[in-house]
Amino acid sequence: MQRRKFIGKAALASLASIVGADIVYGSKMSPNYIPLALQDPDPFKMFNKDKDMVVLNDKPWNMEAQAHLLDDRVTPNKYIFVRNNGLIPEEIDVKNWTLTIDGESVKQKKTYTLEELKSKFKQHTYQLTLECGGNGRSEFDPPAKGNQWTIGAVYCASWTGVRLRDVLEDVGIKDDAVYFGYHAADIHLSRDPSKEPISRGAPMAKALQDETILAFKMNGEDIPLTHGYPLRVIAGGWPASVSGKWLQRISIRNIVHDGTKMTGTAYRVPCKPVAPGEKVADEDMCIIESMPVKSLITYPKSGATISKGKKLNIRGHAWAGELEVAKMEYSIDFGSTWKTCKLEKPVNRLAWQHFSAEVDFPQEGYYEVWAKATDSNGFAQPMLLPGWNPKGYLNNACHRIAVKIA
Repeated sequence: MQRRKFIGKAALASLASIVGADIVYGSKMSPNYIPLALQDPDPFKMFNKDKDMVVLNDKPWNMEAQAHLLDDRVTPNKYIFVRNNGLIPEEIDVKNWTLTIDGESVKQKKTYTLEELKSKFKQHTYQLTLECGGNGRSEFDPPAKGNQWTIGAVYCASWTGVRLRDVLEDVGIKDDAVYFGYHAADIHLSRDPSKEPISRGAPMAKALQDETILAFKMNGEDIPLTHGYPLRVIAGGWPASVSGKWLQRISIRNIVHDGTKMTGTAYRVPCKPVAPGEKVADEDMCIIESMPVKSLITYPKSGATISKGKKLNIRGHAWAGELEVAKMEYSIDFGSTWKTCKLEKPVNRLAWQHFSAEVDFPQEGYYEVWAKATDSNGFAQPMLLPGWNPKGYLNNACHRIAVKIA
């Protein structure tokens, strides 16, 4: 008679963290059993998210904020969007967690424990903006397949970790290195262990930037499980998919990394403008790198009613991928005229910038307040939807809120 197998301690601890309490008799569960609490889960409780967050998908989990939820200068966890490509890891053994650096372009393969990373290399903290490449996808016409993000798949958190550059210098990188790729512990939706849900990366120039870090803290605490605990790559200013969660391995490549969601149309846009709905060959698609200039009005919430004669104080954030935002403006006449906002410098490179303005309205009635950012190269947000692309990426149209003067 075959002995019954029980769930391991690491898996049990992971399940308990999701449920939010110790599973008292969890050691007696079969490894294939899913507790009832997770069979119809409450994602707000499970991920410690605000009830006003919007769930877009549960297989895998994807949820976004609304503009007014992102008013904080540094985004708290409860308002940070969730973008998963596979299943959250079920077994996380922090004491034995390691990171391996390998690939064609390393002088020697090397493995580090979490404690070695924390103690051997200097730690750095940066505020870094992460935005999903598909943020704003819901506005594209013809519709683009994928999660129908509106405006809430962006945030700026404080990340603490060690520079990837310092670790790579310790490993030794060959002169032919052109790209890095990450490999993680998340599980493919099919549960096929031979398949990776996602394995993306970036050119070595991005890997070697000061702000590209191997992070183990978010907002001063351990990274929450759904955001990559216990180790994550953070590459601010580029699509958030470059910032791989649950990091276990980094491969240094002598070619452009060809992992899952690095080829075909994934996180790529047409190299040249195309007509809406036009089919584009894979070889005519270019990898998204720096995100475009963009802004968000976070106060007041759209639909606000203001008494006649009172001024409206608006505020929000602006960001521009690898660049800095140079100018911030608002309009109340559908873009016919623009007035300048007060714009703060970023706390550090790749952090979003805060803007504010005092708005006057000439008479009673309905208005829309539009926000427009211009980057340090002189490129401004388009007033409406930018060029169509098959996957609905890079929508940086002006954000706007409705206001009624009564």
